[in-house]
Amino acid sequence: MVGGPAVPCPIVSTATDRASGSSSDAVPSPRASAGPAPDSGAGLPHHVRTAFGVREADVRPVVVGGIPSWRCADVLIRPVTDNALAAWSARVLDTLTVDGLRVARPLRSSDGRWVVAGYSACEYVSGTPQPRYDELVATSLRLHTATASVRRPRLLDDRDGLTARADAAAWGERAITMEPSAGGLLFDDLARYRRQIRLPAQVVHADLFGTVLFDGDAPPAILDLVPFWRPVEWAAAVIVVDALAWGGGDPALLGTWAHLDGWPQALLRALLFRVALHAQHPASTAESLRGLDYAADLIVQRL
Repeated sequence: MVGGPAVPCPIVSTATDRASGSSSDAVPSPRASAGPAPDSGAGLPHHVRTAFGVREADVRPVVVGGIPSWRCADVLIRPVTDNALAAWSARVLDTLTVDGLRVARPLRSSDGRWVVAGYSACEYVSGTPQPRYDELVATSLRLHTATASVRRPRLLDDRDGLTARADAAAWGERAITMEPSAGGLLFDDLARYRRQIRLPAQVVHADLFGTVLFDGDAPPAILDLVPFWRPVEWAAAVIVVDALAWGGGDPALLGTWAHLDGWPQALLRALLFRVALHAQHPASTAESLRGLDYAADLIVQRL
C-alpha cells in the first residue's frame, strides 16, 4: 500500500531549536527541510575550534540531522542552546554501546568541557536522514535496550516549555491551552479514546525522526539523545506518527509494529503528543495539521 503524501511541517525540531537559538526546551518534530548550511567557516569562533583541537583543520559548513554545523576534519561541531541537555547527552553517549548502531562519540574540549561557548563537538559520522521508517523504528528499539539502565535525568524536572506541556497533556497529566483551529479540536476528539495503559517508563529518545543518519548498508547513526521518561513503545509510536503525518510513510507501519505491548494506546499517546505540540506552536500551519488528520484517521481505526 502506498503511503500518504509527504507534508511539509514548519514546526522546528529539537535540533533546529538548538541551532537557531530559540527556547532551550526542546521542540522535537519532523523537519520541513534541511535548512541552509552556515554561510562560511568564519561563523565558527576560532577559540571554539582551538578548544576542540581543530584550529588548523579545514572548516566545511554542513547540515547534519537538520542542524547547520561545521565539519573540521573528522570532528563535527554544532551549536546548542541548552548546555545542560547537551552535557547530559554527551555524558551518556560517551560510554553507550548499542548493537547495530553507530554512535557519534562526543568530544571534550582541551579543559574537559562538553560544551564551549554554546558549541558541542563529536566524531563526524557519515549519512543523511532517509525515509527508511521500519529501520528507524528498529533503531529506536535497539537504542532503548541500551538506555534501559540510564537514570532519569533531573533536568526533566525543570522543563515547562511547549514540548513538556504537550507530553503531559497527551498522557492526561496536565490540562493546557491549545489553539482550537491548530489542533485543539482534534486533540479533544482523540482524547476520548484514551484508556489506561501500563507500560514501564525509562529514558527514551523522542527526536529520532529526521535525526538518524543512514549511509548505504552501514548501521544507522545517532548524534545525541533527547530524553523523555516514557515507555519504549511510545517512542517507537512517535516515529510512526511522524512518518504517517509528515513523511509519506506507508500505513502498513501500523501493522508491522502491532506486536509491541500496548501498541494502540501507545500510538494514541504519540498522536496526542504531536497534536498538542502543533496546537501550541506558532509555526503551525493548516497543511501540517492535515498530515495529523491523516494519521488520526488511520490510528483511530485501530483503537
